[in-house]
Amino acid sequence: MGFGGGPIDVPTLPGMLRDHGYQTHMVGRYMHQTPASCRYGFDSQTLGSSHVVGDLFDQFVRHETDHVDGFFSHGLSFNGWTARAWHMDEAMHPTNWVVNESLRFLHHRYEPFPFFLTMSFYSPLPPLCPPQFFMDRYLRMNLPEPAIGDWEDPVPPGNTRIVDAARVNLTGEQLRNCQAGYFGLIEHIDNQINRLLSFRGPGGYNPRNTVVIFTSDHGEMLGDHYLFRKCEPFEGSARVPFVIAGGGDLGFRSGQVVDSPVCLEDLMPTCLDLAGVDVPDTVDGESLVPVLRGEADAPRRAYLHGEHAPCYSQEQAYHSLTDGHMKYIWRPTTGRELLFNLDQDPHEKRNLAASADNGAAATTLHEWRSRMIEQLTGREEGFVRNGELAPGRTYKTLMSHATTST
Repeated sequence: MGFGGGPIDVPTLPGMLRDHGYQTHMVGRYMHQTPASCRYGFDSQTLGSSHVVGDLFDQFVRHETDHVDGFFSHGLSFNGWTARAWHMDEAMHPTNWVVNESLRFLHHRYEPFPFFLTMSFYSPLPPLCPPQFFMDRYLRMNLPEPAIGDWEDPVPPGNTRIVDAARVNLTGEQLRNCQAGYFGLIEHIDNQINRLLSFRGPGGYNPRNTVVIFTSDHGEMLGDHYLFRKCEPFEGSARVPFVIAGGGDLGFRSGQVVDSPVCLEDLMPTCLDLAGVDVPDTVDGESLVPVLRGEADAPRRAYLHGEHAPCYSQEQAYHSLTDGHMKYIWRPTTGRELLFNLDQDPHEKRNLAASADNGAAATTLHEWRSRMIEQLTGREEGFVRNGELAPGRTYKTLMSHATTST
């Protein structure tokens, strides 16, 4: 699924739940879903995309307003740092639309069946246009400066003439508006999710045996380390919320916070485990149910491996490892190493690899480099040669503009 690669041919989470008696439905944004008409196990879908003229959300906006270009009439970049308040009535906002359509599903669903509902929000991706209340709220606040480390390649302030640049140096009003737009979109989602969780009408759910999971595919660099958008291994982009709440019938330990690494791969085995469905061998993650119920303190994995092929240039490719306390990053094109102590330096301002000539820092760097060597040994790209990381490796082309779906 995605980037024109054709439909997936392994079991999917909604498909397996559907086969075990669940009513499955998806609402909201679809992206990189190839073909877009494939349901991947959902009984029904109410889908839109901020990039597609004529989809269900675009039709909704055009029907309810006199904007001839619908959602696109805000005039903002879909990858840029510019921000403004939402230009139509708040009820027309895509966040509201996702919740409205989710409530419509709950109201009309067939109650004897358990259900699996996926809500895919458009925000807080650019375009950064929260409703006026949420934009104004953050414009009144003291907002943080971008995190800039001792390892950066500086960017001059003048580059902000390109509103969708991947490398930026945002200052003053540009930074403040950008932050207010992004933070406002996040709080707007919180506000609207409360509507859903408060629903007790016909077709509503039993809060004692319903699981609510909130997560995301990536964050936003928002000017940290002179970067904007995603595709990077740093905290602003790679660290995402992963919140699981369940009613009293499910036996979850209340109020716990786990600082061990978990990832999106854990969603499918966790949901299947809760539903009493066997997890297929094609799944890479692990069930978090033992952790949720206090039967284990943390997942079994020692660390997570992250990887990104080139997004804008070969130099942006990376491999990363983290256990939630330390993070090691290796750039396969240049061989550059970055090492951060996330407990002491959560904004990744000090690169310990740059000063690891001897002592404890050198030992720590060697340990994480050895783990990366073990992780990448045997890869066809030749990232490891003669037992050492081998810089200068490049990735094959994984996508092209001609095959990328929106």
